[in-house]
Amino acid sequence: MKAFAEKLKNFFRASSLSQQEFDDLTDLLVEGDFGAAAAYALAEKLRSECKRGNAANGDDARKILAALLGEILAKAAAPQTALEEGKLAVIVMLGVNGVGKTTTAAKLAARYKTLENRRPILAAADTFRAAAIDQLKIHGQRLGIRVVAHQHGGDPAAVIYDALEAANAGGGDLIIADTAGRMHTKTALVEELKKIDRVVQSRASGCQYIKYLVLDATTGRNACAQAEVFREAVNPSGIILTKYDSSAKGGAVFSLAEDMGLAAAFLCNGEKYADIAPFDPAVYTREFTGLD
Repeated sequence: MKAFAEKLKNFFRASSLSQQEFDDLTDLLVEGDFGAAAAYALAEKLRSECKRGNAANGDDARKILAALLGEILAKAAAPQTALEEGKLAVIVMLGVNGVGKTTTAAKLAARYKTLENRRPILAAADTFRAAAIDQLKIHGQRLGIRVVAHQHGGDPAAVIYDALEAANAGGGDLIIADTAGRMHTKTALVEELKKIDRVVQSRASGCQYIKYLVLDATTGRNACAQAEVFREAVNPSGIILTKYDSSAKGGAVFSLAEDMGLAAAFLCNGEKYADIAPFDPAVYTREFTGLD
């Protein structure tokens, strides 16, 4: 996102706040992964604010833009990243294949084990990919965390069921479940996730239940299309952005908040277990607009 922020910063520093430049800003926001309609509306709102005398120059306009972006993020309720003390928590990881769900599940397990003294259980409910099961087992060994897994091709909901049984027997107080993301078989995906949802609701009705949609920050507008599919299946609690350290531009986060009411919970910016941090809207908007 730094490269795009630098482009936005340079645009405003050279701006005389003319009508043509606000039109150009619309194009620039689309380049930054805003939808066309949202980019136009935001540029028009900024033009109106500047016209009322709230901006003397481009840098003033950029600060107003950051404030408007903050208002967009505020429209979506921020997910609760801290776990409720003394209560079983179940976190289900949603997302298409390749976005980093399995690694993110391990990062969350490491974070909650270290920072909140939780006893996580990793549930390998992506039974569609044998590699996902093996990968989660490796993470479990490295972190000293129990992994509940069935055979490749098994019933994902049964994996969740067994993980809940293990937790109820005193084996843990946090379940983090990896799941499959077969977008090319949407109907099967939806039914699979709904079945997992029913198992959690019936076997752990009093638990803290969180459904995180994991999105690759480098995919831009495609992340919004993915979010729409998963929102139809099981309404996510929030999103986790992976690969934030790569070539992400960042505008999709604002579209997800405004259009779908989905707020970011965490950002992942590397491959190490510690490379995950709670999403900070104020910091994010400043980084997006290149404010120092």
